[in-house]
Amino acid sequence: AGLFSWHPLLMALAFSFLMTEALLIFSPETSLLRSFSRKVKVRVHWALQLLALLCALLGLGVITYNKHLNGKAHFVTWHGLTGLLTVLYAGGQCAGGVVLLYPKLMKTWTLAKLKLYHATSGLVGYLLGCASLMLGMCSLWFTALVTSVSWYLAMLCPLLTSLVIMNQVSNAYLYRKRSQH
Repeated sequence: AGLFSWHPLLMALAFSFLMTEALLIFSPETSLLRSFSRKVKVRVHWALQLLALLCALLGLGVITYNKHLNGKAHFVTWHGLTGLLTVLYAGGQCAGGVVLLYPKLMKTWTLAKLKLYHATSGLVGYLLGCASLMLGMCSLWFTALVTSVSWYLAMLCPLLTSLVIMNQVSNAYLYRKRSQH
């Protein structure tokens, strides 16, 4: 399990911890950085998302190399396919975040629209990550290690954080709509 065990660790770190924290930075209720300026929050969000992407790429590299060493097929399960899509999507989302740092690159769209698209597509990416984690928890490896009530509690973690993040994004959207009128 030596090399393989780095895969779930890196992916959980990327999507369950770093990405979740990066998104919660903008929450007025839960952020540890509530009193900081928006600029500081954006920079911390950017750094955490970059770390999340790095962990995800390392996790993807580890599992790909491990499967190569063991002569196993790559990306043949729902978990593998969803995971690959999620990592690629996260890379694209990070590239989209760079556009927000330099909005003059996209002259045809307003900054408000860019922020809305980035937040909405980020939510889709986050939900993909949670779905991939949950599919991984259905794997033979995970179900052999984590059983009974512990398995259900583990499944609740990405489910509950998804609800929190979806609520945050929808509240931000509603707040923006109200402030425009």
